[in-house]
Order: sequence, then C-alpha cells, then structure tokens
Amino acid sequence: DKSADSKEATNQDNTLTAPPPPDVVELCRETFQKTAEYLRGELDGTIEDYKLLERMNKVTMTKYSEMKHIALSISGALKELNDKYKSLQPYLEQIDQIEESVTTLEQTAYSLDQYSKRL
Repeated sequence: DKSADSKEATNQDNTLTAPPPPDVVELCRETFQKTAEYLRGELDGTIEDYKLLERMNKVTMTKYSEMKHIALSISGALKELNDKYKSLQPYLEQIDQIEESVTTLEQTAYSLDQYSKRL
C-alpha cells in the first residue's frame, strides 16, 4: 500500500513540475502581450487627454491675459473720462445757469409782449 501511495505522490510531483504545453505558453505570452498593448493604448489616451487639457489651459491663460489688458485699458480710459468730466463740471454748471437765465428771459419777454399787445 505504501508503494502505491509513493507512486501516486511521485506522479503528482511530476505533474506539478512538468512544463506546461507549448500552446499554453504561447497563449499566456499572447495574453500578456495583448494586455500590455491595451494598457499602452489606455495610457496613450490618457496622455493625449492631459496634452489637450494643457493646450486648453494655455489658450485660456492667453485669453484671460488679453481680457486683463482690455480691462486695464478700459479702466484707464474711464478714469480719464471721469477726470475730464470733473474738469468740465464748472462749465456745465455755468451752462445750466445760463439756460435758467435764458428761460427766465424768455418768460419775461413773453410777458412783456403780452403786456404790449394789451396796450
């Protein structure tokens, strides 16, 4: 009985240490190769996504820089206009006073005209 157990154990050892058949080795090699190609493709896709994001960020930075320059230009022009308005303010007030005087003069002239017609 012991000799039968020993033969069975030897057969199991030979089975465990025997090299796999060539077609299994080739299939494993092909599987690993295809998996590596798949992973390379996934990584290439991810790299392209990051390159696209980088280009988009650069374009966005350029646009924001342009917008900053435009805003600064507008701000400067607005400040200049405000300064001009402040310097013209006394003249505008004089114009308003003259307009009021002209209106009063027109009313007086109209009243005088009406009075002279009644005479």
